[in-house]
Amino acid sequence: MAEVLVEFDAAFRGPDGQRYAPRACARAADDGRWEGWVEFSDLDTGAVIRSGRETTQPSRADTMYWATGLTRVYLEGALVRALAPSRPAEPAHVEVDPAFDRPAPRFVSTEGSAVPRAVLDPFEVYAQGERVLRQELSALDIDHLHAIVRAYGLGGGVGGDSRVAGVVVEYIVAEVRARQAEGDADSLGVTEGAQ
Repeated sequence: MAEVLVEFDAAFRGPDGQRYAPRACARAADDGRWEGWVEFSDLDTGAVIRSGRETTQPSRADTMYWATGLTRVYLEGALVRALAPSRPAEPAHVEVDPAFDRPAPRFVSTEGSAVPRAVLDPFEVYAQGERVLRQELSALDIDHLHAIVRAYGLGGGVGGDSRVAGVVVEYIVAEVRARQAEGDADSLGVTEGAQ
């Protein structure tokens, strides 16, 4: 169900000369994420218009953060977009036939779920330093952190399944550090028991 997140006090004139009062609205989409838009009430007629989707966020709290940060300049731009919504261009006629008759199937892991897509390679970032890896990971949400754990096979430890982002960050850093140390030892020809 849609809701008004922020009702702005400042009304302003649009490019059509009418006075509008903006409000930021949002709803939970079918995929669980939140989408936000801006509605504008014409103060003279009471008519309400709306912009297209202005943002997609992972949670209501993130959408509220977006809404509370909207500036007057942003709202004026959203009003222009709402008054003159862009129309999709006429599709060009294509004379080429597709090579396939359907999209590629989704790749499925042995566990039956879609292969996770990691937003960064922790080993590549670790090469820049452990502090850099920790900073990059700390900027991600818990779902992205779990995707990194699954995509790079870092699972198996208690910390990788945690719902606390800081715990998962430290878990990933420790796993990457340990694997890098193993790789360094292997490349030097060090074997177990050798002194």
